[in-house]
Amino acid sequence: MIAIFKKELWSYFGNWSAWLIIAAFSLIGSLFLFFFENDSNIFDIGTSSLQSYFVLAPWFLMFIIPAVSMKSLAEEEQSGTLNWLFSQPVKISEIIGGKFLSVWLVGILCIIPSLVYLYTIYILGVPEGNIDLGATFGSYFGLILLIAAFSSVGILASALSQNQIMAYLLGVFLCFIFYFGIEQLASYKLLGGADYILGNLGFYQHFIAFTRGLIDTKDVFYFLLVIGICLFLAKIFVEKKK
Repeated sequence: MIAIFKKELWSYFGNWSAWLIIAAFSLIGSLFLFFFENDSNIFDIGTSSLQSYFVLAPWFLMFIIPAVSMKSLAEEEQSGTLNWLFSQPVKISEIIGGKFLSVWLVGILCIIPSLVYLYTIYILGVPEGNIDLGATFGSYFGLILLIAAFSSVGILASALSQNQIMAYLLGVFLCFIFYFGIEQLASYKLLGGADYILGNLGFYQHFIAFTRGLIDTKDVFYFLLVIGICLFLAKIFVEKKK
């Protein structure tokens, strides 16, 4: 799995694609938080908080993570190198695991530059340091888990697709449904008491709990379960291709 992990990282960082994605993510975040006039602009809000960032970040990642993961399996199949991987002394679970970890790491690196935002707000706070660090670090922890969930969904979409375009579109669609679609459907209250259960099936409610500074084991277990199910399904679909 380590060999696959290193191979994938080299494919991302060797041709500058990962660097461009990280730079684009950071630039867009900076524009929305500090320059564009919108409800997320920190200067317009007037509070020393990074909560605006944690509202925007999942929407950006919803499009970025599938762009990173789309080539993981779909490109291998399209180029014929997937059959070469099957002939190597490596298990399919190791192939899936290595590719998942590489996508997850790229996603985490996307949010590392936001520590500059944290430092800026910490300095600009009145008085200096007037920021809820508990809620902030809880939000970072939740965002890392959300990135892992998006990454596993992206890997599953890539395993289901035969080309990168379909893998990307399917990945974005599934991430959107899991993060926003299920939550919106539950908000219509069409199912009575079952709406609460439906809402908890999506990513949104579990991620929002972290942004309040609450790290609950049931939310952590939920994300781990989703990741495990998606990677298991991806393994099954890849085995069928073998």
